[in-house]
Amino acid sequence: QVQLVESGGGLVQAGDSLRLSCVASGGTFVSYAMAWFRQAPGKEREFVAAVSRFAGNTAYADSVKGRATISRDNANTVNLQMNTLKPEDTAVYYCAADPIYSGRSYPSYDYWGRGTQVTVSS
Repeated sequence: QVQLVESGGGLVQAGDSLRLSCVASGGTFVSYAMAWFRQAPGKEREFVAAVSRFAGNTAYADSVKGRATISRDNANTVNLQMNTLKPEDTAVYYCAADPIYSGRSYPSYDYWGRGTQVTVSS
């Protein structure tokens, strides 16, 4: 059973940057694909970025491409660096993990953190 804990959220101004982190425990970290999703009030959870297991291939939503970078270390942490934040980036950001899947569909991920709030003021 994998446990995921996110951190790094907060209240920032448009144009600022944030670095979100997700620490995993209870599993073999390198064998899990990791992803970030977000959910704004009244909206569905949406894909932000993902990094595959061993090869470390990455994928990004069009809405954050060029502004976000997902990375993982060899220990137990996956980070999401978000630059040039916009008010529409305001959401709860969730970390997800799966032993196989590394795509954009949130129901396909087995493990989830509780989320960290990101609020971007204009």
